[in-house]
Amino acid sequence: MVKVKIRTGRGTGTIEVDVDDLKFSGEEFKKIQAERKKAAAGRTVTTGRGTGRRKLADIPEPKARPSTKGKTRSTGRGTGSRKGTT
Repeated sequence: MVKVKIRTGRGTGTIEVDVDDLKFSGEEFKKIQAERKKAAAGRTVTTGRGTGRRKLADIPEPKARPSTKGKTRSTGRGTGSRKGTT
């Protein structure tokens, strides 16, 4: 069990809740999201401030995040930099 703070009342208050599994971030959440998308393939979603509609099945799959190995990464509000290692 993990205690998690949740925002309430338009973001002005917080409450602490006990959570069994933290399944709302990371690789595990991406798998859950993909399963939900497959289950709702026939549905349509609203796009562009409610002016357009697309079928959920027509939305492309997200691309993998590119590697930063060997590239320079900015740090400290853009004032410093370091070489990427992963």
